Amino acid sequence: MPPTPRGASHLQHPKVGTSMTRSPTHTPRDTFNTRLVFLMAAIGSAVGLGNIWRFPYVAYDDGGGAFLIPYLIALLTAGIPLLWFDLALGHRFRGSAPLAYRRMNRKAEPIGWLMVGVNFFIAVYYPAIIAWAGIYTWKSFTKAWGDHPDSHFMNDFLQADDSSVWSGDFIVPILLVMVGVWALCITVLSTNINKRIGRVTKFFVPILIGLFAIIVVRALFLDGATTGLNAFFSPDWSILTDTSVWIAAYGQIFFSLSVGFGIMMTYASYLKPRTNLTGMDMVTAFANSSFEVLAGIGVFATLGFMSVQAGIPVDEVASSGIGLAFVAFPTIINQMPFGEIFGVLFFGSLFLAGITSLISVMEVVASAVAEKFGLSRRRVAVVVGSMMALLSTVLFSTTSGVVTLDIMDKFTNNIGIVFCAIMSAVIVGWVLGRRREVSQHINAVSHLRVGVLWRSSVFILTPAVLTFFLIREVRALAAEPYGGYGADTVFTFGWLIVLVIAGGAVLWTVIPYPQGVCVSGLPSSDYGVPARGRPRGVPNPLSEPGHHRQRAGMRGALEGERSNEFLR
Repeated sequence: MPPTPRGASHLQHPKVGTSMTRSPTHTPRDTFNTRLVFLMAAIGSAVGLGNIWRFPYVAYDDGGGAFLIPYLIALLTAGIPLLWFDLALGHRFRGSAPLAYRRMNRKAEPIGWLMVGVNFFIAVYYPAIIAWAGIYTWKSFTKAWGDHPDSHFMNDFLQADDSSVWSGDFIVPILLVMVGVWALCITVLSTNINKRIGRVTKFFVPILIGLFAIIVVRALFLDGATTGLNAFFSPDWSILTDTSVWIAAYGQIFFSLSVGFGIMMTYASYLKPRTNLTGMDMVTAFANSSFEVLAGIGVFATLGFMSVQAGIPVDEVASSGIGLAFVAFPTIINQMPFGEIFGVLFFGSLFLAGITSLISVMEVVASAVAEKFGLSRRRVAVVVGSMMALLSTVLFSTTSGVVTLDIMDKFTNNIGIVFCAIMSAVIVGWVLGRRREVSQHINAVSHLRVGVLWRSSVFILTPAVLTFFLIREVRALAAEPYGGYGADTVFTFGWLIVLVIAGGAVLWTVIPYPQGVCVSGLPSSDYGVPARGRPRGVPNPLSEPGHHRQRAGMRGALEGERSNEFLR
């Protein structure tokens, strides 16, 4: 039976044990075996390198302890609502990002491919940072960076060349470790989500949290730890009237939760039909934010030690990003008792955080390509993963790699991801008019109900804040070449990448899906929620007291999708 056309009524009650809409496809969709597997995968994606090296500095630079107020408000008004939005779309339309949008409306499919393009390029450069962390884990045993970590990192290790668009000079250790990282991730993606992604994240995420907890405890007992913590938490209440601080808070929440560019949507498509979406989201969001605060405590306790040892204020040693991880921390490790152990734990944590995040980014690309061409996960993982690995190693294991990485990271994150999130909220909410449908779907499967406040946050507040952020970023990047790099380099790995993502989204949309794939409407149950939602005041027919038997039959049908999602 073909899928119910979009806009057709779904209010009729289903027959007991049957699905309300059906897809002609024969392929059952993978599902996470347990909620724990999903939580570990989601937390592993959200907890990445930015939690460790970005949040502490952003919080310190934007008011210290007072920053936690706009940060918490941003989490509650944008982070959690937007995460619910992503989970609802993935769970309802049960497909990769492009297929989910295609099932909403054929003209919305390019949004999904924009997200795939952004994830593709993030996956291309991310293994380089993971490789650096892996090599520095080994270097920590002997403090191989010597007495001048800054010079060692840029000149000896990366051999940074900012004069070439692409130098062609490969750094063998980085190349070899990147190949190993790619081999690991391709292997993980080549089997079903429970055998590899589930097992890897269930193993790596607890180890990551445990390692970092040890780091924090050790840092708290360093001389000068109190100095660092005072600098981190001392509130500057005047910042609460500064709009740039609020934008920084929303930006930090947005980037750290992996929302708006397809990761959580893809993972949610693997959830069982009977899943408490809001509960899963709350655990993921607060676990992510708790780890960020934990990272801030550990980082600034350590920077306080460095400040006391050097006899200079904390603000002169505080930094973020690559400088914090690969320059400041090796300097601290040199001065710290048993610094070798601390270094292994710190860089090992970066390595694990990077691996779990990279797997989630690659999954967005792999699932989209697999569905577009009707290919197996193994084939897509090997073919597409190998292509990405080749491009990645050619660009980022060279002496010009660090410059290429910095530019590509800036443009894919601050333009690509933000644009995707704005388009998703605006088109789903206002162009397609699906606001009520999405909120009713959340209410149909979750314990915590959403309504006007949630819709206002996702479809008004978040797009407004992100649009302001995007306009400010584009103006700054257009005014002068980013980072003082050459104009040709910035165009090639910045603006041109943005154009490639946009053009690719159009071209991929033109390619048809294989015959038999449900591309319009829902592939399974509508959960008592029709397209665009029920009229105001109309209850969910599956929740009415007089339909307990039908609800029980529906529950059985939904649970049956674990083994065969699309009933014939």
